[in-house]
Amino acid sequence: QVQLVESGGELVQTGGSLRLSCAASGRTFSNYRMAWFRQAPGKEREFVATISWHGGSVDYADSVKGRFTISRDNAKNTVYLQMNSLKPEDTAVYYCAAKLDSTLATLDLYSYDYWGQGTQVTVSS
Repeated sequence: QVQLVESGGELVQTGGSLRLSCAASGRTFSNYRMAWFRQAPGKEREFVATISWHGGSVDYADSVKGRFTISRDNAKNTVYLQMNSLKPEDTAVYYCAAKLDSTLATLDLYSYDYWGQGTQVTVSS
């Protein structure tokens, strides 16, 4: 089992920045691919960003490319999502997810085995 706890979500103005954190425990963190997903009210959960176990491979949704950066610190068992130039459409609950690292289905939420409880990000216009 892997336990994931997100933090860092809050209310921010358009154009502002936030850094989300996801602390992992329970298994060897460096074995796991990590990802961020988000879910806005009335919408399906969607992929935001993913990072390989070593941090050398990342991928982003088109909607956040150039604004968001995913990173990880395996020594601290933590993955981060730096969010810049925030827009109202970024408002959502952001979830951290984990699975044993693979190059398959890395953008597919159904391929991830472990999830955090989510942290709310609200961007005011």
